[in-house]
Amino acid sequence: MAQTDLPDPAQLAELIKTLSDEELKTQLDQLGPDNVLREIFGRMPEAFIAEKAQGTDAVMQYDIASDDDVKQWTVEIKDGTCSTSEGAAVDPRLTLQLGIVDFVRLIFGQAEGTQLFMTGKLKLKGDMMFAMQMQGYFNRDFAPSS
Repeated sequence: MAQTDLPDPAQLAELIKTLSDEELKTQLDQLGPDNVLREIFGRMPEAFIAEKAQGTDAVMQYDIASDDDVKQWTVEIKDGTCSTSEGAAVDPRLTLQLGIVDFVRLIFGQAEGTQLFMTGKLKLKGDMMFAMQMQGYFNRDFAPSS
């Protein structure tokens, strides 16, 4: 996958902390929502913690709303691996629907799924128990290494 001009994840996580939702939205618009999503989903297999997902085979769909439309991405966990692809999933176990700002904050550990769900910013379709389990399947600690 070709890397975009996005900062590395640790730098991006620090930057996100300092921005309001409106400022983050402006930054995402400037970088291009498709570029940002490609970069995030492209790195998900690296952030996947196989030990925490032992015995899990599941397909998840993310519906991420941006100004112009809804971007759909599929994440598949199977046989201790994680793969991602652009587009809708066939028969997903779980579908997560949220806006791009909330998605970026969730991925970078700046928001919690439970909090987003309780405030109506995250909508779930499918296996709600799996939604709780999968929160631990990905490393969201983007602290710079010392």
